Amino acid sequence: MQKMLLKKIQILAILAIIIFLSLPGNSFSQEIHRDFQGTWKSKVERVLQEERVLIPGTNTETTVQTLEATIMEGDRKGELITFQNDYLPLKTGDVFFLNFLITIDGQEIFSVRDVDRRPVLLFFTLIFGLAVIAFGGWQGLRALIGLFGTFLVIIFILLPLLLKGYPPVLTSTFISTIILFLAIYFTHGFNRESTVAFTGTIIAVSLTGILAYSAVRLGRLTGFASDEAIYLNFSTYGQLDLSGLLLAGIIIGVLGVLDDISITQSAVVSELYGANPNLSRKETYHKALRVGREHAGALVNTLALAYTGAALPLLLLFSISESGFSMIVNQEIFALEILRTIVGSIGLILTIPVTTLIAVFVLEKYRGRKPEVTHGHVH
Repeated sequence: MQKMLLKKIQILAILAIIIFLSLPGNSFSQEIHRDFQGTWKSKVERVLQEERVLIPGTNTETTVQTLEATIMEGDRKGELITFQNDYLPLKTGDVFFLNFLITIDGQEIFSVRDVDRRPVLLFFTLIFGLAVIAFGGWQGLRALIGLFGTFLVIIFILLPLLLKGYPPVLTSTFISTIILFLAIYFTHGFNRESTVAFTGTIIAVSLTGILAYSAVRLGRLTGFASDEAIYLNFSTYGQLDLSGLLLAGIIIGVLGVLDDISITQSAVVSELYGANPNLSRKETYHKALRVGREHAGALVNTLALAYTGAALPLLLLFSISESGFSMIVNQEIFALEILRTIVGSIGLILTIPVTTLIAVFVLEKYRGRKPEVTHGHVH
């Protein structure tokens, strides 16, 4: 009897603890969840103190400031606060975003999340738009509309589909078709040369997708090489295919250069037919191919430099590593960039003969007519 009574008491005690922990205000998990109060736009009024201190456990110094700032939005708008900042050095007048947290024991913690770069982004975006329109005129405006449409497609169609777990390769290939349609037809007009370029690029994207799939599978790339991929995996509870996302990234990343090379080859064939209607298909093909080779050489270099520039801090980090070159390039984060550059380069090389061949046959019946395509490129 005593054992049964003790067992019942233990069960009742456990139930009481569970009920107690589940009550609002008493749940540890609820308190943790409610720590973060928000991110507010703020402005530095004064830098009260600034000093250089060593980061504990290292020989690296960092700047620690004591700031006086005014909160510019939220429940505490207009309030003047004082806090320490060891993240990003700020100066008087800087506008930044402030994280506000309250710990379990009621202590308020303020920290700098980032500076407000939106005015700078808007300023340079306006300069970019004006420069494109001033140089490209009506075509430049069409290019901007196409670019805007591309971002809308990526943000409101591609990203939601990927987050819902749709196959990354098939999804990115489908979305690539929409992006190419916007990029080619809105920029260069609805004409026969644009149709040739669109068809050639779609074929090249498909071939590039096959190459990218082979590279990712044979290279056994997991997609976990970057911090953002790891955070994404935790945020989505491991439901996303990160290796598939690598493929999607490669496909989307090469669209610009494939579009460039395809529209150029289509325009070259059209110009050759227009300048000399007596050229045979074979002569036209070889002349256009020569232009394509020159263009491809420049674009391959562009791709390599673009990826190298993006990974420059990483290159510097590994340059001071004690590991050998073969071990460094074997790491996934490096292997990915190498394969991305190689696959993209193969894709653009394949685009040249494919698009040129289609253009030679399709545009032949328009010999001597004024080319419809506009030769400028705005990407």
